[in-house]
Amino acid sequence: MTATPTPRVTIKDVAARAGVSKGAVSLAFNHKPGLSEGTRDRIFRAARELGWAPNLTARTLAGSRVDVVGLAVCRPARMLGLEPWYMEFVSGVESVLAEHSCSLLLRLVRNMDEEVGVQESWWRGRQIGGSILVDFRADDPRVGLAERLGVPVVAVGHPSLTGGLTSVWTDDATAVTEAVRYLAALGHRRIARVGGAAALGHTAIRTAAFDEAAGALAGAWQVATDFSGDAGARATRSLLTASAPDRPTAIVYDNDIMAVAGLSVAAEMGLRVPDDVSLLAWDDSQLCRLTHPTLSAMSHDVHGFGAEVARTLFGVITGEGTAGSHPVPTPVLTPRGSTAPPR
Repeated sequence: MTATPTPRVTIKDVAARAGVSKGAVSLAFNHKPGLSEGTRDRIFRAARELGWAPNLTARTLAGSRVDVVGLAVCRPARMLGLEPWYMEFVSGVESVLAEHSCSLLLRLVRNMDEEVGVQESWWRGRQIGGSILVDFRADDPRVGLAERLGVPVVAVGHPSLTGGLTSVWTDDATAVTEAVRYLAALGHRRIARVGGAAALGHTAIRTAAFDEAAGALAGAWQVATDFSGDAGARATRSLLTASAPDRPTAIVYDNDIMAVAGLSVAAEMGLRVPDDVSLLAWDDSQLCRLTHPTLSAMSHDVHGFGAEVARTLFGVITGEGTAGSHPVPTPVLTPRGSTAPPR
């Protein structure tokens, strides 16, 4: 008896399941304007459920040659352009890709559903030879997606977040602990942290580490933000508006943009750094060395980190690398002019 072949899923099927036209499906997968975010998400979800992706290019990968590597980032375009970490990270990735005559396909997405759809369409359409995954969350759906599709990927995140994917990561918990201990050794007993987006896995790791390290202090505060300078400024203003006995004498920021914004807020409020409040930034960059006073920071070779991620991905693609967890050096403390004993 001859088995009946499974009908091929088409764009018409996806449109019917999502309750839209075929043109709307095309707009969604080509990332064109004209659709609401809810409609776009519904289309991507329908395509995933049906196992469909467009054949966006007839090009196939020749053997182990890789021409394009994908990177999707869930950040507003304007914010990404202002964030030194991503610029340094991408430059590190590009430095290795150039050695292999390979290009980076960078896509900004608005949410996790959109990224899952983008990653799936890239791979099914043979647009990429591998992918770099960033900003992991708890129970991240990209872990299952990569395993199901067999996509060569490198996950930038702690192994507790990345499942069985090959990962490259920094020890955020140890770095947070070092920052708190340094400030405590200076004599600070009321320390605050202005953190990043609460949904991100590395933010949760830093939050837990700060809670543990600051447990013996007289006062400890944590504020979640979106990593932007505006959010960092608002958080700083809120922390410093309390009367002197009830406000922190030191603040740790999850990135340099927020730390620079915090420095401006302190000056606006008539507070001297570091005499009245000490400030410590994460991910040292040129920004930290251009302020007055210069900002103490948890220094990290972000360019080198990006290069290591790219090298690891090529190892995954060719089968010549080592799978599993690849820790890189923990950020180290670089004291500068923004930290001092409290007065």
